[in-house]
Amino acid sequence: MLSMHVFADGAALAAALADFVASKLAARVARDGGASLAVSGGRTPTRFFEALSARDLPWSKIGITLVDERWVRETSDRSNARLVREHLLKGPAAAARFVALANDAPTPEDGLFAINEALEDLYWPLACAVLGMGEDGHTASFFPGGDRLAEVLDPEATLGLMPMRAPGAGEPRITLTLPVLLAADALALHIEGEGKRPVLQAALADGPVEEMPVRAVLRAPRPPDIFWCP
Repeated sequence: MLSMHVFADGAALAAALADFVASKLAARVARDGGASLAVSGGRTPTRFFEALSARDLPWSKIGITLVDERWVRETSDRSNARLVREHLLKGPAAAARFVALANDAPTPEDGLFAINEALEDLYWPLACAVLGMGEDGHTASFFPGGDRLAEVLDPEATLGLMPMRAPGAGEPRITLTLPVLLAADALALHIEGEGKRPVLQAALADGPVEEMPVRAVLRAPRPPDIFWCP
């Protein structure tokens, strides 16, 4: 069953989502001695990052990576890694280990091996993954019309990280695949804005996953907790 958490504004949502994620990380550290978190970029998560960075956690035992990334340098204002470094990896949270999903290689395909090697140093499966949703129904870099959409959505996919190119993606992308996300102890879907309410309603309705790939997550055996505010 889907759990829908509705908040009056973004500040209230950010605080609640930070509490949700912090509890999952703390539980995993207590159980296994370490935990990993995958977060999304874009415009939506800034307040959540700020709230989470202030939580009292054993940050030196926590690894952080991204759900997906644009293939750009961190100096770009389009870089999700830059957003994480500026708004999450500060104060006590600066002690966390961060693995970015882009490097100086010319293409995602060229950089994939090195990123996979770096990701091996994190704790798997993830303790928590926080996803977003675009107005076209994408999540992570699961874009409608993506050149490797069928592969990243394959529940039997053996690769945990794949490149993606799509008409709505802008730059080439790199993304965690669906099995990696669904293996997390907990999933959250972070959505803000009245404009995305009908998008979410459409995603929850019948229809092909390829048309709105966020449906692959919403229809999972353990669907995400949805955090929404206008």
